[in-house]
Amino acid sequence: MTDSFTRIMGGLNSALAHAQGTPPEGTRVRVPRDLDVAAIRARTGLAQPAFAATIGVSVGTLRGWEQRRRQPDGPARVLLAMVERRPGVVEELLGEDA
Repeated sequence: MTDSFTRIMGGLNSALAHAQGTPPEGTRVRVPRDLDVAAIRARTGLAQPAFAATIGVSVGTLRGWEQRRRQPDGPARVLLAMVERRPGVVEELLGEDA
């Protein structure tokens, strides 16, 4: 019982640290290499200009990603991966009503 309790407490402490912005050492985040930006935007129900404004990029940049002439990188890839999993995450966290 003690070993189980120790493992559970360790997991809870790790989750708490992650929620407070200090993930435990060794924490890894998986961001897909290839993102279907057009499909991600479609799931949000937003037109290109609205989606581009929501994620802070130009419409031209968004079109390049959607037409696969270019691929998002760095923080844009992470943000798009988050939107893919939770289409309303940007409005939820940064919207005027938040």
